[in-house]
Amino acid sequence: MNRGRAASEAGDIMLVRGSPGRGRARVTHAVVVIFLEFFAWGLLTTPMLTVLHETFPQHTFLMNGLVQGVKGFLSFLSAPLIGALSDIWGRKSFLLMTVFFTCAPIPFMRISPWWYFALISVSGIFAVTFSVIFAYVADITEEHERSMAYGLVSATFAASLVTSPAIGAYLSAKYSDSLVVLVATVIAVADIGFVFFVVPESLPDKMRLTSWGFPISWEQADPFASLRRVGKDSTVLLICVTVFLSYLPEAGQYSSFFLYLRQVIEFSPAAIAAFIAMVGILSIVAQTLFLSVLMRTIGNKNTVLLGLGFQLFQLAWYGFGSEPWMMWAAGTVAAMSSITFPAVSALVSHSASPDQQGVVQGMITGIRGLCNGLGPALYGFIFFLFNVELNDMEPVGGKPTDAEKSIVPGPPFLFGACAVVLALVVAVFIPEHHRLADVKTCSAHKAGSSASSSAHAQNGSPLATPTSDAEDIEPLLQDSRM
Repeated sequence: MNRGRAASEAGDIMLVRGSPGRGRARVTHAVVVIFLEFFAWGLLTTPMLTVLHETFPQHTFLMNGLVQGVKGFLSFLSAPLIGALSDIWGRKSFLLMTVFFTCAPIPFMRISPWWYFALISVSGIFAVTFSVIFAYVADITEEHERSMAYGLVSATFAASLVTSPAIGAYLSAKYSDSLVVLVATVIAVADIGFVFFVVPESLPDKMRLTSWGFPISWEQADPFASLRRVGKDSTVLLICVTVFLSYLPEAGQYSSFFLYLRQVIEFSPAAIAAFIAMVGILSIVAQTLFLSVLMRTIGNKNTVLLGLGFQLFQLAWYGFGSEPWMMWAAGTVAAMSSITFPAVSALVSHSASPDQQGVVQGMITGIRGLCNGLGPALYGFIFFLFNVELNDMEPVGGKPTDAEKSIVPGPPFLFGACAVVLALVVAVFIPEHHRLADVKTCSAHKAGSSASSSAHAQNGSPLATPTSDAEDIEPLLQDSRM
């Protein structure tokens, strides 16, 4: 995707000094890293539901929400520092760190469930893979290529979920959960090895500092700095409010939806795996074929609005749906709503300078990080208020009668639909072509005497707000598995 770059610029995209091998950074590297990480977690879908139920037989949804909430909030606190450091020292070392800590809890699922959930909670400090990956992609793509590249990375996440939950469910039924955890651990180790031995550095040398002694100020590490500064530019404020209102229900949904399918809709493990596969396949189509077509034809802003419209429809359907066929139908809409975040990332990335892509993506994903802390806890609390638990998963008298069913089977999803309505209203006012206001980072004010420090400072981006992320959701399975 980088054929149009000048030869001199291409020469800048190389490995960090001292790392094994040399080569050009490509979007393919980012795709493989994301695929392996979430394929490993996808295998654990069925064992995770079992371990969660056994560990927290009472108030299962509430405890799941609290675990997810702690992880998301820690990601929010740590991501601005990681984003700022990756802009200075390069992406590879931080990509290695985030992949390692995201996958670290996997083997503890069988060793000790309590340690497993504890490690998931604290892993949020470093589990911000998507933030670093999006910055990695921004380093090596031209502006007109970036939308498609972001869509490809997001589609790869969906692709990793197409078969892995079904494979995990089969291995669990045929052999044991221990084998599934072992296979997932091996894949996670392979991902870490791939980053260390194969993935090249993406940030050009002229934009990186060669010394690890460059000071990072509190302003750059402050997770709330981005929240305080978004108001300096009306466009930034509108985008951040849109992201918050749309991702808050999405984060809550991702943290509890598989439990919801199993408990309320009475999906079997095989049905859950098939559902994930269907949504994954449709998301790949949406984020590759449809996203690129929509970006070219209706533009970034209208693509965001369209994605929000699909999300609203999907959440309302989940909230009122009480039959399995309704969930399957809503799943097709959920796949189309997956185009929203790549479109938002592209919209913001086009407005920032190349040397601040990590900070820029950190700003948007920082809002998502905050949602990753608030959303799961909020959904868990709402489920708790409506007495939805796993301990009565098998009704003694068979399926409940129509009279026993709630009018709104999924109250948290209905709450999410209301939030997305507000997000749509705010997004309407986002200007599609706008250069963001000049808000420089502390690094631009404290440029050192070294040539690399000066080069970095002089490239202070129009949106150099030190910010944050969440990890990545990190997306459908990453948040749901924990």
